[in-house]
Amino acid sequence: MEILSALQSAATPAAVPEQQTSSIASITSDFDMFLRLLTTQMQNQDPLDPADSTEYTAQLATFSGVEQQVETNNLLRDLQASFASMNMGQLSGWIGMEARAEVPVNFTGQTTMVQVAPHALADRMELIVRNAAGDVVANVPAVLSDEPFAWNGEGGDGTPLPHDTYSLSVQSWSGEDILEERSAFVYGEITEAQTLAGEVWVTMENGVSLPAENVQGLRRIP
Repeated sequence: MEILSALQSAATPAAVPEQQTSSIASITSDFDMFLRLLTTQMQNQDPLDPADSTEYTAQLATFSGVEQQVETNNLLRDLQASFASMNMGQLSGWIGMEARAEVPVNFTGQTTMVQVAPHALADRMELIVRNAAGDVVANVPAVLSDEPFAWNGEGGDGTPLPHDTYSLSVQSWSGEDILEERSAFVYGEITEAQTLAGEVWVTMENGVSLPAENVQGLRRIP
């Protein structure tokens, strides 16, 4: 309060509350302004009743703490910006590569590469295709292997499915017993990388977007 009083004493008669508010805001960002205010306060104090030097020291220490916090916040913002730039710089090399992730397939007639590891006791696998409503629309025999295989958008009877968004999973079977069902990894070309709400997202060629941290693998397009 003494700093503000000194500022009012040193100001011209035309000073208005907006100027005082501006000066207060400057204290948190400009150490030189604080020193000028402190000097003004000293010059306008009552010589018969001078302020205690301890009070000056406390004011200086308080402001130094505020200044340090402001600088720390600025540093954190700069670091976050640097990390974001670094991530985007690294992700720029992902554009045009194939990513592997557990994502739905926006089927528009294209062939999709699918991969999943079979159960250790499985003797056959089936690709399960579900529509956006979660209904099973196709059961397609799959090769018993953990290598990627192609799904061309056809159902079990060989009829092409309508264009839609489908979720893919693979069931492992032993004889007539189902051992497990796992979500399938889907391969797709990355067409875009962007930052959303501080998080890096990538968009695949089928239009599906996902956080970059959910990408499980990358490979160059053959």
